[in-house]
Amino acid sequence: MAFSVRKKVFVEEQGVPEHVELDEHDNTSIHFIVKEEDQAIGAARLRKIEDTIGKVERVCVLEQYRGKNLGLLIMQKIEEYAKELDVKKLKLNAQSYAIPFYEKLHYTVTSPEFLDAGIPHRAMEKVI
Repeated sequence: MAFSVRKKVFVEEQGVPEHVELDEHDNTSIHFIVKEEDQAIGAARLRKIEDTIGKVERVCVLEQYRGKNLGLLIMQKIEEYAKELDVKKLKLNAQSYAIPFYEKLHYTVTSPEFLDAGIPHRAMEKVI
């Protein structure tokens, strides 16, 4: 279900090659899904990259459901779950246009802009 949302948002909408979007970390990550009835409408994943550091990735919401705080809901659930895993810091690579969203959640930019799959990003992190 997470993959269907990611494919629509990242592959179809943003032009990310499917082989880049679906990667080797999918099998070992914890996936988060927002559903409406039986349809996935939002998704993200979390993976531990060190004992107390987690990485949030592939945060997305279908276009017709944006603006309804679903991204916020996903991020809150990720943080709650990360705390249960004894994660102390979360990192992510935000698409540059989404930086204000993550700043509202108290993430801080930690890198200059870089391209990932041809899309401008900045690294961000937050102590939880």
